[in-house]
Amino acid sequence: MAAMEMFHVQQTPGVVLCCLCGTAISPNPTNMCMSCIRTQVDITEGLQKQLTIFYCRNCGRYLQPPRAWIKAELESKELLTFCIKRMKNLSKVKLVDAGFVWTEPHSKRLKVKLTVQKEVFNDAILQQTFVADYVVEDNMCDSCSRAAGNPDQWVAVVQLRQKVDHKRTFFFLEQLILKHGADANTVNVKKMHEGLDFYYGHRSHALKFVDFVNSVVPVRHRNDKQLVSHDTKSNHYNYRFTFSVEICPICKDDLICLPQRLSTSLGNLGPLVLCTRVSNSLFLLDPATLRTSFVDAQQYWRAGYKPLLTSRQLVEYVVLDIEVIGGGAHSNNDSAGAGGGGRYLLAEAQVARKSDFGQNDLIFTTRTHLGRLLSPGDYALGYDLYGANTNSDELDSLKSANLPDVILVRKSYEEKRRRIRGKPRPWKLRNLAMEVDATAVSGRGEEEQQQRDYERFLEELEEDPEMRSRIALFKNPQYTKVETASMAGDDGEEPPQVPLEELLSELRIADQEGGDGDGVGSDGPEEMDM
Repeated sequence: MAAMEMFHVQQTPGVVLCCLCGTAISPNPTNMCMSCIRTQVDITEGLQKQLTIFYCRNCGRYLQPPRAWIKAELESKELLTFCIKRMKNLSKVKLVDAGFVWTEPHSKRLKVKLTVQKEVFNDAILQQTFVADYVVEDNMCDSCSRAAGNPDQWVAVVQLRQKVDHKRTFFFLEQLILKHGADANTVNVKKMHEGLDFYYGHRSHALKFVDFVNSVVPVRHRNDKQLVSHDTKSNHYNYRFTFSVEICPICKDDLICLPQRLSTSLGNLGPLVLCTRVSNSLFLLDPATLRTSFVDAQQYWRAGYKPLLTSRQLVEYVVLDIEVIGGGAHSNNDSAGAGGGGRYLLAEAQVARKSDFGQNDLIFTTRTHLGRLLSPGDYALGYDLYGANTNSDELDSLKSANLPDVILVRKSYEEKRRRIRGKPRPWKLRNLAMEVDATAVSGRGEEEQQQRDYERFLEELEEDPEMRSRIALFKNPQYTKVETASMAGDDGEEPPQVPLEELLSELRIADQEGGDGDGVGSDGPEEMDM
């Protein structure tokens, strides 16, 4: 054993000469160096180096044969995937890496650098990189060509209507449509007197939009069709389809006097209740007991009642005193998911109308669900049942009952907002491109009223975090910060604002600096309140 340990044989790796150039290399199945292998074998043979893709400039979509059109930004992951799928015979090699090579945005060229691998000869893996050139040709899609040829050439229209005296519902519905991309197949949008008209090139697109609206608001709809033309030889009919969709006239913060039958079916709720939220169901709250319930679309349209008082009839009150009742014991409501639980707190408040100061000493005592928000000296908006002139059979039947004189709805920030009203906000919203009908705005007074409704809608977004969580808010690059001292009131309290962490940044590929193109672009970023 000792003799064997004394002798150690050192093995040296063998080398062979390349059969083509004679270079000393380690043995391999081909007996050729890598340079010679590349000269003899081209693994990219059969792969397309130049392709043509079609792009619609009007809608910014690319043609995915045979008839599909996809939306993709320049140097995005979606566009890179689209370009790779268009290349034929790519399945014969293994794709290792892919990325864009930067080109001028107006050059009508897209260059994609691809790295592929393939097994050649006997178990030898060869890797090669090449650049594929995509020529972008302009070609209008069917929807854009139809709209350009004749804007009135549509097949189906969805007439969305709501019989109320404000437009806040459609402002919020517009944001939901933009967030969920429900306007993707819309040919044209027209603003009408009591709502919006959405035009589509196919009946299936209109049905899809009706289903979307039905999922976010309580609606009822009916459809009709009109014969446009008939070919007797081929027995081919052309129809125009009309979908009439009516949105429930009950909106957020409306006061409702429930019919006796409905109140009994909801466990003797109310009968005076507030609508705290609207999705595909109505969420109702009894401010005197904190009991909650919800009414779906079928239940509502079966009864078909209207609001007793709307948000335009709110009166501003001054809170003189407030006292919590039972320490929040009433938070065990019938439906905690409908906005109860820890959100509301039952309290007894003494209030006086702001307009009565210096006129009389009229003071009202009422129960309210705003025990967590109100303090003595605050302002609140509520309904004045003491002096209201209502025309309701349900309310007339309750004259013998002990009804409150005041029902408070929400805290008022009017005094604090007056100092900053008219100044830009640090956030903004996107808007639908729509055509305004001549009957939509009949005069200057109605146009000013719509502007006030839009301003009130923006204030609701600032006050309600749950409401703005359902839409997309973007940073306003033109915003200049307002001094905090000018925003706060006499008590040092600021009006509600949207936190900066809730805002999204609009991604603009054209504004970014171009690189060598090895990477791709990053990704950009129900219920409904009315």
